[in-house]
Amino acid sequence: MLKVKKKNSDNYYLCAPDIAQSLLKTSGAFRIIIIIGVIGLVFFSARGISAQVSGGAVAARRAQLQAELDQLEKDIDAQQQILQVKQRESVSLERDIAIIDAKIKKAKLSIRARNLTISGLGDDILEKNGVISSLTEKMRREKESVAQLMRKTNEVDAYSFIEIILANQNLSDLFFDVDSYEALNQSLTASLAEVKSVKENTEKVKSTLESKREEEVELKQIQVLEQRKLEGDENKKQQILKQTKGQEQAYQDLIKSKEKDATAIRTELFSLRGSAAIPFEKALDYANFAFQKTGVRPAFLLGIITEESNLGENLGSGNWKDDLYDCYKSIGYPKSAEKQKKAFLSITSALGFDPDAMPVSKAPYYGCGGAMGPAQFMPTTWAGYTDLIASITGHNPPNPWDPQDAFIASALLLKDGGAAKGGYTAERRAALRYLAGGNWQKPAYAFYGDDVMDIAVKYQHQIDILQGQ
Repeated sequence: MLKVKKKNSDNYYLCAPDIAQSLLKTSGAFRIIIIIGVIGLVFFSARGISAQVSGGAVAARRAQLQAELDQLEKDIDAQQQILQVKQRESVSLERDIAIIDAKIKKAKLSIRARNLTISGLGDDILEKNGVISSLTEKMRREKESVAQLMRKTNEVDAYSFIEIILANQNLSDLFFDVDSYEALNQSLTASLAEVKSVKENTEKVKSTLESKREEEVELKQIQVLEQRKLEGDENKKQQILKQTKGQEQAYQDLIKSKEKDATAIRTELFSLRGSAAIPFEKALDYANFAFQKTGVRPAFLLGIITEESNLGENLGSGNWKDDLYDCYKSIGYPKSAEKQKKAFLSITSALGFDPDAMPVSKAPYYGCGGAMGPAQFMPTTWAGYTDLIASITGHNPPNPWDPQDAFIASALLLKDGGAAKGGYTAERRAALRYLAGGNWQKPAYAFYGDDVMDIAVKYQHQIDILQGQ
């Protein structure tokens, strides 16, 4: 008899080795019923598997994650409202402390939201892996069914026409057998093609989910660095409270005492990531030169370079093998690892540098590094701008660790993001594109644009002091 084994309450599969043998041993109306049943089960199995999902536990887990994410988004919005209200107020002790507190809380909430999102994407990827495994097994059984049918067909072909007639009692049974084999063969072939199509679509969905998870992990990396910076602000807040003893007049006096004169501004060191600090006056010269070539406002460009330095100030120096190449491979992106490696080695070779001696951003425990110099360009991104940078600075090849080349590279990327149009909206959008590319509109990236614009205000004030002399 044809065996149909029950795998679970929703899915059935065929015991392929018995299909052809059973058809040879049956006849008449019962054989018709078997063939119709086999064809029906083949298509039911192929189509049904595409709709398989994990049980209620996964659905409940997904619903729980979504509920937590929804609540976190409400909490984040509440902190954003506080920031917007306070930033419109005049400078005061109460106002500035409230802003610091709101930023810290918002950063922590955002990191929690990213963790939940990453966890949810991980669950979805595991689910797709399960479906792919089931489809792979289904394809194996389908292929075995076709192979078994072909073997049985070859066995029949080995008999002479007279032997087949004698075995089948009448000609109608003979022709029925031929039609039966043909129908079953077509059904199995069609089912195999359908399962293959479903498997390919599932693999595409899985690839998309993995890309989303990579993006969320990168965002989490930046947000954790942002939280560290804000925690530094918390320490500053405590120092302010200690110095002023909570008195507003004392706070205003403290702010006034920290105002710098032109000489102090010129000589103050401007920090650069991956390169030695330079005097602010020299940094402003580079920014002004970049403005002449790209139209990107100097104070805004200085804000970008500062923000990139601030985000990495606690990470130290990494190396391309561990923090770029091996890291990308370890998290499941071997193609990206090879592309970044090729670009990095090409850049250092053209400059005559030992690649093992050149610093890149160090990979923290939650992501990968590999960005180069003050502008923090990834090797593949820098490779796309080398000709433009060289045409402006005259450095051929340009050096991502050279401050002037880095300033021009940053300004070019910001110009491509629309910064040369000027104004708060255009510059903030360009800053977000500098960080996130096509994903700049995601609310979770807003902190970067806000930080850059705040820093730009500080630098514009210093530039105004210098120009007023």
